[in-house]
Amino acid sequence: QVQLVESGGGLVQAGGSLRLSCAASGRTFSNYVVGWFRQAPGKEREFVAGISQNSENSYYTDSVKGRFTISRDNAKNTVYLQMNSLKPEDTAVYYCAADYQPFRSSVSNSGAQYDYWGQGTQVTVSS
Repeated sequence: QVQLVESGGGLVQAGGSLRLSCAASGRTFSNYVVGWFRQAPGKEREFVAGISQNSENSYYTDSVKGRFTISRDNAKNTVYLQMNSLKPEDTAVYYCAADYQPFRSSVSNSGAQYDYWGQGTQVTVSS
């Protein structure tokens, strides 16, 4: 089992930047694919970005490509989401999630594939 704690959210003006962190504790973090998801009020949860265990592969939803960057530091048991050029439509609660994969590496954009979730961090972008 792994526990996830997000941090780094806040209020920022459009065009600004934030860096979210997802700190993990528990089992060997390098065995986990990690994804970032977000949920805006009245909307369904959506995939934002995902990264494989050793950072070989990363994926993004189209709306954040070129603006967001996912990265990880397995020595620190932490995954980051650098968010630049933020837009009001990026406003949401952001969650990190972990998918235990000790023998394969498949980054899914489906929340159903992820076993563990953090509590979320609020990101608000003002216009």
